Amino acid sequence: MAALALALALNCCCCSLQRCLTTHSFRQRGHRAHCYIHCRNTATLISGRELARQIHREVQSEILEMVAQGYRRPHLSVILVGNDPASHCYVRNKTRTATALGMSSSTVFRPESVSQDELLDLIDSMNRERRVSGVLVQLPLPEHISERAVCNAVAPEKDVDGFHIVNVGKLSLDQRCMIPATASAVWEIIRRTGIETVGKNVVVVGRSKNVGMPIAMLLHSDRRHERPGGDATVTITHRCTPRPQLKEISRLADIIISAAGVPHLITADMVKESAAVIDVGINRVQNTTSGELCLVGDVDFEGVREKAAFITPVPGGVGPMTIAMVMKNTVIAARNALIH
Repeated sequence: MAALALALALNCCCCSLQRCLTTHSFRQRGHRAHCYIHCRNTATLISGRELARQIHREVQSEILEMVAQGYRRPHLSVILVGNDPASHCYVRNKTRTATALGMSSSTVFRPESVSQDELLDLIDSMNRERRVSGVLVQLPLPEHISERAVCNAVAPEKDVDGFHIVNVGKLSLDQRCMIPATASAVWEIIRRTGIETVGKNVVVVGRSKNVGMPIAMLLHSDRRHERPGGDATVTITHRCTPRPQLKEISRLADIIISAAGVPHLITADMVKESAAVIDVGINRVQNTTSGELCLVGDVDFEGVREKAAFITPVPGGVGPMTIAMVMKNTVIAARNALIH
């Protein structure tokens, strides 16, 4: 989560994107929307920013409808512990987006020395406050606080991060629930770009409980179930997967989703022709030429884009979509509160 916060804190651009044509394409085909930038003789570059703007419009429209019906605006409450600059910037991006879309929001700051009991009491008060639609505790937390205890303290119906054990359980059973925002972002990127998943081979690189695991669950589950899935054949690899085996597995994949946090882990020789590559990784590295810090993904972008059919950039891919899905989850929580 700290790496994801860092991605939004830094405003660096991948120099490779400058070589792309500036032709943006956006079209509707049924429920699928295609947002991408075409590059000469290379993969179709999926614009997470364009897709995020589409979701923003949908969220904004739903909020206006709720207000027109006489209901209060959705409200997102965020708890931020400590002084990590990246986390502060990430939270600002969330609350600014919420305001721009017509929600109300609030951020409660606590020092790094805050006790776990005090934090749990604060969450409990937000759970009981009727005007609060969604509650989000920015991760990571200080070492003396149990992240699992904190995530489980948020009411499942207000858990816009989708980390509560009830939501995790429902996700595994293909039931409707709050889906973790990054996993949901990857799912929406695939779905809205029109990338086929049924019967396809998918490799998820990374097994974290907040990202890799829920992505795998979304993609392997039955599309006929209450919470439709991708009906793909999914393989999960992780840090203990030998690199030769990772290469062997990934070369069979129609879709590669990397969330390992290892710079340039996925290289061109690991990708088959016309695969779709979704890069969730966020890594801060030093540019060997300028000496400046820059963001790169898990994927060797320059090499892989020569073979893949679709690819997401870093930054500008999964990151903007993750914030968009937090906004969508907040509106879902607000709608559900009206029903129940």
